[in-house]
Amino acid sequence: MFRLTNIAFLIGLTTGLGPAMAQAPAAAPPARRPAPPTRDPHTPGYVTAKELPDGENAPAKADGNFILGPTHTAAPEMTAQEGVPQGTVSTFTMESTNSKIYPGIAREAGALGTADPTDPAKIIVTTSHPAPYTRQVAVYVPKQYVPGTAAPFIVGADGPDRALFTALDNLIAQHRVPAMIAISIRSGGGDAQGSQRGLEYDTMSGLYAEFVEKEVLPLVEKQYNVKLTKDPEGRATMGGSSGGSCALIMAWYHPELYHRVLTYSGTYVNQQWPSNPQTAHGAWEFHEHLIPNTPAKPLRIWMEVGDRDLFNPNVMRDNMHDWVVANENMAKALAAKGYHYQFVFARNAGHTDGGVKRQTLPEALEYVWQGYPIAAPGN
Repeated sequence: MFRLTNIAFLIGLTTGLGPAMAQAPAAAPPARRPAPPTRDPHTPGYVTAKELPDGENAPAKADGNFILGPTHTAAPEMTAQEGVPQGTVSTFTMESTNSKIYPGIAREAGALGTADPTDPAKIIVTTSHPAPYTRQVAVYVPKQYVPGTAAPFIVGADGPDRALFTALDNLIAQHRVPAMIAISIRSGGGDAQGSQRGLEYDTMSGLYAEFVEKEVLPLVEKQYNVKLTKDPEGRATMGGSSGGSCALIMAWYHPELYHRVLTYSGTYVNQQWPSNPQTAHGAWEFHEHLIPNTPAKPLRIWMEVGDRDLFNPNVMRDNMHDWVVANENMAKALAAKGYHYQFVFARNAGHTDGGVKRQTLPEALEYVWQGYPIAAPGN
C-alpha cells in the first residue's frame, strides 16, 4: 500500500523519520499530503507502449515500453520451491569509523530544509552534521557457485533484499540467469537531502560505486571465500526509488565496472545535495542532458514506474519532482540513443510497489542478464 513520508522534499521509501516523529509525545501529527494522482500511460507526451493482458509480464527478451494490467500476482519464482537448491545468505556489518569515503552524516529530525530564494532548483539544508552509522550487508552465494571461479554478481541498494535471493534460487535452477552472487547493501541511514542515504544514492558522481568497489567487495571476497568477476558484463546494479537512481549512477559514471541496471520507481528527479553546478538538476539531468548529449554507453537497463508513483511540487517548486514524468522521459531518452532497455508502466501501483516487484522481478532479472553466458543444464 502506498504511504507518504513526512519529508517536504518527498522521496517515498521508509526513512526512520516518520516513526521517530510519531512517537514524540509533544509533536503535532504530520500534515497528510494528498495521494498522488493516477496517471494514464497513454497521456500525450508519454512514450508509446504496448498494453499487456492483465497479469502478464513483458517478454524477457524484448526491448521497449510496456503497460502492466492492474492485477499483480506474485510470480511462482518469488516463493521457495521444494527441490530447488538454495543459496547461503550471510550478513556482516560495516561501521562508518572504518570508511575513508563515507564517514557519516545525518540531518536533524524534523529539519526539512528550505528552497534557495535565488534558485528554485536548489534546497538549503543547514542541519546536516557528522554522525556515525552502522550498515548491514547481506551476501547471497548460490549453491551452484564453484569455489575459486570468478562469479557474476548483482549489487542492490536498501538491503537486505530477501525477495531477490529467493528469486535467484529459482531462476538459477531454471537456467534463466547465470549463477550469480548477490550483495545487498543497506544505506547509511536517513533519507533525501542532508542524510547519509541521500548523499550515497542521489549524488551524481562515481563515488558510491567507488565505495562499493574499494570498501565493500573486498570484504565480501575475503569473508565468504568467493571471487567476483572484474568483467562489467558480469556485473549488475539494482534498487528502488533513490536506490534505483543510484543503480544507474553507479553504471553511468563507471561503465568499466557495471553494464546491467534494474530500477523500480527510479528517483530520476532533482534530489541531489549538496548541489553540483555540473549536474545542477541532480538525476533529472539523466534525461534532460546527460543521456541525450552523451554517446551511448554499453548499458542494458530495466525500469518500472507506477501509475500512482510520487508527484510532489515540494518546497522547491522546481517542476522536477514527478517520478512518472521522470521515468517516461528516461524511456524517451534511452530509445532516442538506441539503448537496450525495457520500461514497464504499472497500473494500480504506488511507489516501489511490492506487488509489482513480486510480479515482475523474475522477468526483469532475466531481461537484464540477456546475452550473458548461462551454464547448460547438468553443468
